[in-house]
Amino acid sequence: MKKNIALVAGGYSGEYVISVQSAVTIENNLDSSKYAVYKVIITRESWSYTAPDGTVHEIDKNDFSLTVSGNKIKFDAVFIGIHGTPGEDGRLQGYFEMLGIPYTSCGMVTSAITFNKSYCNKIVAAFDVVNVAKSTHIFREQPYNTADILAKLRLPLFVKPAEGGSSIGMSKVKTAEELQPAIDKAFNEDSQVLIEEFVKGRELTIGMYLSGGKLNVLPITEVVSSKEFFDYEAKYTPGVSNEITPAPVPDNITSLVQQTASKLYHLLNCRGIVRIDFIWDDTNNKLFFLEANTMPGQSENSLVPQQVRAAGKTLQEFYGAVLEEAMAK
Repeated sequence: MKKNIALVAGGYSGEYVISVQSAVTIENNLDSSKYAVYKVIITRESWSYTAPDGTVHEIDKNDFSLTVSGNKIKFDAVFIGIHGTPGEDGRLQGYFEMLGIPYTSCGMVTSAITFNKSYCNKIVAAFDVVNVAKSTHIFREQPYNTADILAKLRLPLFVKPAEGGSSIGMSKVKTAEELQPAIDKAFNEDSQVLIEEFVKGRELTIGMYLSGGKLNVLPITEVVSSKEFFDYEAKYTPGVSNEITPAPVPDNITSLVQQTASKLYHLLNCRGIVRIDFIWDDTNNKLFFLEANTMPGQSENSLVPQQVRAAGKTLQEFYGAVLEEAMAK
């Protein structure tokens, strides 16, 4: 018998479009001989599945089930394909845990912690396994002073929403006059803002996933952007950035990134597909943590699919392994 799988996509954030693109890749590469896949689009207005004949069926949120042609469909597992809220910040994870439905991502607490870049930085710094840039965390409803921020932190600075992805609302600040407009831009996306010192170096990112209880570490990608930083345009506009997999770095740096990422995966109690981003300050030979992404992009040209192919695996093998691991718990 085929397993019934809900592939959830969409969400409530500016990453909706990217999530839908990811879901197309995932759906196309889930083995149809093993899984009956129902793509469920989640918006603030509805949670619904559109059947091949075009009829729209709403999810019963009491038990996360569907009724199609009079048949009630319950799911053996959920493949979470939502970037941002509510699929990456722990909300759906808590809901599925309460219903006892297996799902493919990190648990509720890990998802919530890693989703907030500022709190995650503090926790990672406490692990003392990698450098973390100096930063401050401000809130829309609490007073802050740009002069105090500039006294604590050295320009240039990165200003970004504390909870948000795809570099939406992010700015690089080079002068004191640029700080307040950058904060305002970030507050347009979130009620919390992370301001951190810029670390000059090479951006390295690495995906990992559990299969059969074993952590599989994928090849490293170096991201070289023609823009000042890897912003939304650089991520999703062909030709703006160059992504090199495997990354052309010395063997000792490859080992350091792999070992550090593996430690963080376990220390943060991760599950499923996680991509961890670093900056390697090659001048001072220091590795800095950037962020942990617990629902990395899965469109055909996204970083993790590139790494899967570089590892000699197919996306069908990869997504199947992730799904089977979730159902084995």
